[in-house]
Amino acid sequence: MSWILLAEIAYGLLVIFVILRVLYDTRSSTKALAYILFIVFVPFVGMIFYFSVGINYRKRKLYSKKIVDDEPLRKSIKERMNTYSESIGTSGLVAGSYQNLSKFILHSGSSPLTANNQVKLLINGEEKFPELLKALENAKSHIHIEYYIYENDITGNSVANILIRKAQEGVEVRFMYDDFGSHGLGKAFIKRLEDAGVQTIPFYRIRWYALANRLNYRNHRKIIIIDGTVGFVGGINMSDKYRNDLKKENPLFWRDTHLMITGAATSYLQYLFMCDWNFCSPICLEYDKKYFPDQTQHDSIKNDIVQIAASGPDSKQPVIFYSLLEAIGSAKNSIYITSPYFIPGESLMDALIIAIQSGLDVKILIPGISDSKMVNAAASAYYTELLQYGAKIYQYNKGFVHAKTMVIDDNLAIVGSANMDYRSFDLNFEVNAIVYGNSLAKQLTDVFYDDLEESEMIDASVWLQRPKYILLWERAVRLLSPFL
Repeated sequence: MSWILLAEIAYGLLVIFVILRVLYDTRSSTKALAYILFIVFVPFVGMIFYFSVGINYRKRKLYSKKIVDDEPLRKSIKERMNTYSESIGTSGLVAGSYQNLSKFILHSGSSPLTANNQVKLLINGEEKFPELLKALENAKSHIHIEYYIYENDITGNSVANILIRKAQEGVEVRFMYDDFGSHGLGKAFIKRLEDAGVQTIPFYRIRWYALANRLNYRNHRKIIIIDGTVGFVGGINMSDKYRNDLKKENPLFWRDTHLMITGAATSYLQYLFMCDWNFCSPICLEYDKKYFPDQTQHDSIKNDIVQIAASGPDSKQPVIFYSLLEAIGSAKNSIYITSPYFIPGESLMDALIIAIQSGLDVKILIPGISDSKMVNAAASAYYTELLQYGAKIYQYNKGFVHAKTMVIDDNLAIVGSANMDYRSFDLNFEVNAIVYGNSLAKQLTDVFYDDLEESEMIDASVWLQRPKYILLWERAVRLLSPFL
């Protein structure tokens, strides 16, 4: 009996210690309460779960950028971009209502505001991949690729064949893939690239001794930089299922959005790639002028103003989350959101409710059928709350909508890899492109309304009258939303 009593005391002290750790390390009271309840009511499993996926690694600074050693060159490039950013910020090119947004991203994420860009909107894989293949064929100096999902299929091999040929021609080619998202690539695929001279590295290789933690923190970015002047960013991974022109291989219609950026904004995409590469690779990628060509000279053809927002466990703040909050707060007329996983949390919900109650036109496009029942149930609880205040929520029925976009007042467009959920805000490495002005915003608004033609608006009166047990289930699952 004495051993049992001692074991109970020891376990009680351990639970108290872990709870204190949760309180100290978890900023969100909602997440802290969820962890504590799990730890108390599910013995041992709750503690294992918390230490596997609940530690605040941003606060603990587990990740290091391992950025380059050429300090004079790095400072020179940074000073050039910061001076350029300040000149744009004071030129009046960015509307006054977005000045706070651009300053926040600059100061919190060190991402400069850039003009002299040409942005091309790419809808679905059938628009993205032809542009990508053409841009890769034109590469002269280097190609840097970073993807969450890269598959060994028709699409993946069409890109790989160009990478191999370019590497053999003397172009520097670096290929980084998430070890979890791209788990199906296989050793033969990677060896074929490496034998041709392509440098490859998995992001945060999954090890058995850190399986849960490493599965939880993934690189969700989709970035390509070509010669330091052309960049691709958005939601479309490297896979056949993102293409609707391969009907036999992919019967499900896939609706997604990507951007091709030519100009100065690619400098920050390059910086992100270097940080991620140097975190994973034993051979650091050093600063070189060829990676950061001077693109600050005005070009009348390239007149889009772009800023890159990026965040992850390596950033001091959840930059993407805060940037979305600021963007919503700056809206004067309309907010149009497309998101496949809509679990925004309390702060974004409050911002959206304020916008709705202020008379703004708030429309949200979501999948008709989610690929996760748990995520769908949690998201539905948020729909219920927004519908009570008058939001217009549309379910896309043509296929699966995977785009992550936001348009504010036809003057601000956001396209990227980040979903509107806890995982993208807190756990994953993500990147969004923010484009100021009405050119891209108007295009995205038109596309948004085209998508609404393939959607059905949720009838609030019917939705809110659903059976009580469904509403209770959704609210219960919502408590788990920090873990989804």
